[in-house]
Amino acid sequence: MKLTFPALLIFFAAFSIPSMAQKTITLKEAIHDAWQNRKNIQAGRMDSAIQKLETEALLKKYWPQVTLDYSYDFNPILQSSILPIGKFNPTYPPDATAVIQFGTRWSQAAGITVIQPLVDASIKRQIRESNLKERITGMSQSQTEYELAYEVAKAFINIWLQEEQLNSSAFDSSSTWVSYQLQQEKFDAGRLLKSDLNKALINHNTAVQKVTDAKFLVIEKKIYLLFLTGKPSSGNFDFEIDTTYFQQDIWRWRNLPPATGSIPVFQQLKLQQNLSELQQQSEKAKYLPTLNLKGFLGANQYTNHFNPVEANTWFGYSYVGINAKLPLLFGEDKQKKIRSLQIQADQYNKQLLDHTDQYAQESLTAKYEMDRMQSQLRNLEANLNLSRESVRILQDRVQEGQESPSNLHTEELETLRISADYNTGRSQAWLYWLDYMKATGLLIRLWN
Repeated sequence: MKLTFPALLIFFAAFSIPSMAQKTITLKEAIHDAWQNRKNIQAGRMDSAIQKLETEALLKKYWPQVTLDYSYDFNPILQSSILPIGKFNPTYPPDATAVIQFGTRWSQAAGITVIQPLVDASIKRQIRESNLKERITGMSQSQTEYELAYEVAKAFINIWLQEEQLNSSAFDSSSTWVSYQLQQEKFDAGRLLKSDLNKALINHNTAVQKVTDAKFLVIEKKIYLLFLTGKPSSGNFDFEIDTTYFQQDIWRWRNLPPATGSIPVFQQLKLQQNLSELQQQSEKAKYLPTLNLKGFLGANQYTNHFNPVEANTWFGYSYVGINAKLPLLFGEDKQKKIRSLQIQADQYNKQLLDHTDQYAQESLTAKYEMDRMQSQLRNLEANLNLSRESVRILQDRVQEGQESPSNLHTEELETLRISADYNTGRSQAWLYWLDYMKATGLLIRLWN
């Protein structure tokens, strides 16, 4: 089906929604919506919550450890021992001995043991390690949110640029419609070949198709933005994006100092390096002495008959004392374990240096690409204005019979080509700008 300019207006009316019903979304809102609604972000926050609970649980290690103990034992063979009875009874020779059994057939014990840690360096180290792990988990989550914000910003920019391309395509199609109408009149007057009229209609149909493609691409990019922000996208495209943010001069951002310290992955690697160093201290702390206050309160029963409540068979028992331990051997190679943690710390440091070089390279590349695109866009914009001016001049000359339609057709196609190049160049320039913002840490300015 061939679309004429009136048909194009009908096409716009079919896809357009009254502005009163449309909601305008800002870039900041879109980023915060994505953080709030995306399931992977919610799952990541659960990891942080889990690690926080584990840290809080470790604080209980400073609390008293209380155990309730109970045992009931049957002793089929009583323990025997040799006693020097000659030492106790002079009627026996001094070296006389006798075998005597100790205990009863049945015994039971019940009591409460309380241990209060007083000095234990390992507990403090474990809590510090867990705190660091909590922060590392948080930084990992922040890096995920950082990457998501970048994708949202890219989708936001693509919608705006696609809408700009839609406006540009509509402008070009209106120009080809004027050319077609002009040549239709000349053809009706018998002053134009049918082949020239066909070329005019082909050019106009090509321009209209570009408008159609641009319109559908706007919808596709809106669908992707809705997906990123975690919102349903079933036919609900009645929103506009706030484009005021893009009216600024993007090139001025190149002169701002980098803020790579705000990029979460750098903080994450530093924390992981600190964790490895702390784990070395924790490994050494295993060999430090510990001091506990230990107490027991209970009773024991001894009887030769099965009778848990037999009178005069229960004997109370209790104690309170200081329990000190100095570990000597753990059955493991402490030095090799500490060495492995030192290597791990060095590994994280090298990763940090590599990320630093990578982000520096990406920011420098993006900066030079922005400079290149700035020069290219100036030329493309100038050429596009000149080409459109040439089309208007040729339209007037064709109407006056001073120019052949074929030159007009050629110039129209050239205008469409330059227009496409210009829109592509703008898209690349803004994406290079976004890459620069991400690599320098300035991306946080989009939502702060």
